[in-house]
Amino acid sequence: QVHLVESGGGLVQAGGSLRLSCAASGSIPAFYSMAWYRQAPGKQRELVARISSIDNINYADTVKGRFTISRDNAKNTQLQMNSLKPEDTAVYYCNGVTYNANSYWGQGTQVTVSS
Repeated sequence: QVHLVESGGGLVQAGGSLRLSCAASGSIPAFYSMAWYRQAPGKQRELVARISSIDNINYADTVKGRFTISRDNAKNTQLQMNSLKPEDTAVYYCNGVTYNANSYWGQGTQVTVSS
C-alpha cells in the first residue's frame, strides 16, 4: 500500500508564504517525477509544478517566480510558495509517478489566501 501525505497547508494573508511537504510511505520504488497540482472550487485540477528525477522542473505560468518545487530524495517533495495571492486558494495535491508509469496521489491539503 502506498500513501502520499501532504502537510503545511493553512490560512495566510495575501503576500505571505507557505511551505508544503509531501512524504511517501509504503512499499514503493523511487518516483521518476513528483508534482503538485491544485484544484479550486468549480475548477479543474491543474498542474502547479513538477520535478523529475534528473531535476527537470516545470511550473505553471501563474506561479513562475513565486513558487519553488524541490525534492530531497526519491520519495519526498516540497513546494515553497511565496507572494501568495487570493487566486492561489485551492486544495493542493501531491502526485508521484514511478518509472513504470504508476501514478499516486495524496489526499490534498487546503491552502487559503485571504485578501
